[in-house]
Amino acid sequence: MAASTLGVTILPMEARTREELDSAFARMIKSGGDSLLLMGDPFTSNQRRRILDLIANHRLPAISQTREFVESGGLMGYGPSYPEMYRRAATFVDKILKGAKPGDLPVEQPTKFEVIIISGPPRRWA
Repeated sequence: MAASTLGVTILPMEARTREELDSAFARMIKSGGDSLLLMGDPFTSNQRRRILDLIANHRLPAISQTREFVESGGLMGYGPSYPEMYRRAATFVDKILKGAKPGDLPVEQPTKFEVIIISGPPRRWA
């Protein structure tokens, strides 16, 4: 595994509710976690403000998959370009409206990715 080669320990944490989020964050801090890789899903998106407050309170660097995370005060984002994915989806809608069967269309992976990095400490740390 790449993490062990680099001397990095991964502490997976899971949360499905706000209470579980607070508990997972407390466990992460107690176990010596010094940064956060936030996986994108509807829950973490809805709890973005709370997560940003937690990382700001503990002054932890964090990375997410979305531009919105960085624009809301996070440190860094890396992930697929959602606007580009929506544009690509429009081509599939066009094909379906012209009679193509959805099951006959190919599955595509994202081809354009974004790296978003703020300059200086996150605004929420000031």
